[in-house]
Amino acid sequence: MPITTILLFAATFAIVFGAVWVAMSVMRPSTVQRRLGQIQREIPGAVPQDDNREWLRQIERLARPLAQLSLPKEGWENSALRTRFIHAGWRAPEAIPFYFGVKTLLAAGLPMILWPALVGRFDASQHSEFMTLLFGSAVIGFYLPNFVLRFKVKRRQRDIFESFPDSLDLIMVCVEAGLGLDAAILRVVEEMRTARPAMAEEYELLTLELRAGLPREKALRNLAARTGVEDVSMLVAMLIQADRFGTSVADSLRVHSDMLRTKRHMLAEERAAKIGTKILFPLIFCIFPSLFVVLLGPAAIQVITALRSVTAN
Repeated sequence: MPITTILLFAATFAIVFGAVWVAMSVMRPSTVQRRLGQIQREIPGAVPQDDNREWLRQIERLARPLAQLSLPKEGWENSALRTRFIHAGWRAPEAIPFYFGVKTLLAAGLPMILWPALVGRFDASQHSEFMTLLFGSAVIGFYLPNFVLRFKVKRRQRDIFESFPDSLDLIMVCVEAGLGLDAAILRVVEEMRTARPAMAEEYELLTLELRAGLPREKALRNLAARTGVEDVSMLVAMLIQADRFGTSVADSLRVHSDMLRTKRHMLAEERAAKIGTKILFPLIFCIFPSLFVVLLGPAAIQVITALRSVTAN
């Protein structure tokens, strides 16, 4: 057997063995986890189990070495990327190493995947094009999580924007019924937890900050900063002014709710007015050609048949 084949087999064995050993060492439960598992087996129900969070911790332990290669060294806590994480609702400590670990893995993995597929398609004179494709795949892999994060932020902010007027109506009804603002927000959290989890989560964090002793003005400003939605910022400014000058919270909520309802109605009319323009290009490029084929196809076949018969005669 050639020495190169032996070295290839040895390198493959070393890589596979090292990967399996690292995975086993990372996935092995720690001493605290083993002790908690023993308590759970001895006294069922004594320790609450959270399997999803446990898997997140395991993934975070695997991704942390890769995340160190792309994680910013300074200014991370005050960066715009950290703000987008908050707007997306990714507040778990495991989200940061997982995100940057995926960026590093994609940036290094996509060129390695494309290398065997492209190595036989380029000759020595096309070396620059070959390296350009590999570099482009690395850039795409590095910035692909950014687009996913941006999509997540827009989707969550849209969910909050659509559910915010309904939650405001519920708060207004609760306040008019005699509840305080804090109790009304807590009641809205219980009602919207299933239907609108994003809005309920933000209100729940607001109530937790108020219970922890944070001033109401600071807690409300944190709510506006966490969501990044303009309507929530306007509500926060209105509530701060109402609390500062002693005006009626119920009247302020009613005025703001009417304004939001009018805004939603105007946005719906705007989107309906854009339908005619947006549907023009699908009509021209998709529907009209198929109609021409169906309507003019038989006539074109008859014309071609008649011309062939005339030419043959």
